[in-house]
Amino acid sequence: MVSQPPEIEGVTHHWVEARGLRFHYAEAGSGEDVVLCLHGWPQHWYEWRHLMPALAGRHRVLALDLRGFGWSDAPDEGYEKENMADDVFAVLDALGIERVKLVGHDWGGWIGFLMALRKPERVDRFLVLNIVPPWVRTRAVVGHAWRFFYQQLALAPILGYRLHRGGQFIRKVLVGGSTVKSVWSEEELAVFADNLAEPARSMAGVHMYRTFNWREAPAMAKGRYAKAHLEVPTLMVFGEDDFVLRPSMLAGYQRHAPQMRVELVPDTGHFIVDERPELVAERAQEFLA
Repeated sequence: MVSQPPEIEGVTHHWVEARGLRFHYAEAGSGEDVVLCLHGWPQHWYEWRHLMPALAGRHRVLALDLRGFGWSDAPDEGYEKENMADDVFAVLDALGIERVKLVGHDWGGWIGFLMALRKPERVDRFLVLNIVPPWVRTRAVVGHAWRFFYQQLALAPILGYRLHRGGQFIRKVLVGGSTVKSVWSEEELAVFADNLAEPARSMAGVHMYRTFNWREAPAMAKGRYAKAHLEVPTLMVFGEDDFVLRPSMLAGYQRHAPQMRVELVPDTGHFIVDERPELVAERAQEFLA
C-alpha cells in the first residue's frame, strides 16, 4: 500500500475477512437502516466522499472497496462480476447484515443489478448511476462499439498494465469522462490514480475488463440475461452526456424492470457522483428514506 485511506470527518475505516480475502469499507452514521455504496472503475470508496455525510444522519452508510480496488485485497483472479457480487454478499454476511439499500455507480451499479436480480430479498431499494443493465440488447450497443475503445486499451497485454501504472490514463478517463470537468482537482485525481498505480491494483483493472470483454459480454450476447426480471424498486439517475454509455441503451427496460424509474440529467457526464454531488445526495435522501 502506498498510503492509508483518505480521511473524512465522521467516516471510520474497517477491514473484514470474507471468502479468504480482506475487504476494506468506510462507514458513517449508525442504526439498522443500512445503505451500501459500490464504486466503479477507476475509483474506490472515496467516490462516495460527498454522499456519505449527506446520508449519515438517517442511515448507517457503508462504502465498500470491491475486490482489487482501494484498500481491499487484490488477488490475481475472481473478477467475474457474478463472483464480485458474491464477494459483497459474503461481506454483508460477515458483518451480520441481512438487508441493505443499495447504491451503485458504473461497475458497482452492474454488480448491484446482479445482486438485486439474484437475491432481491436482500436489497430493499436500489439507486443506480450511469451504467446499463445486464439485459441491455446487443443491437442497442453495437452501433456505439467505437465508444468502448478505452476498454481495449485497459485490457491489452502489457499496455493495459502500464496505462494503469502510469497514472495519466486514469486522470484522462476521470476528466475526459466528465462534462463538469472543474470538479477535479489534482489532489482528488491523485487519490484514485495513485491507488490504481499499485501493481496488484493495476492488474485488477486489467482483469475487470478482460473478464467482461472475453467472457461476460459474449455470454450476454447469447442471452444470459434476456429473461431477467428485476423486482426491487429501482431509481436510475443517468448523466445524459455520458460519452460511452448512451441513454438509448436503456430502451425497453420496462419489460425487465417494471419498478424502475429513469431520470436523465442534462449537462452531466459519466462521473455523475463527482459532477453532481448535491443532486445525487438529494435523490438518495428522497429515494432511500
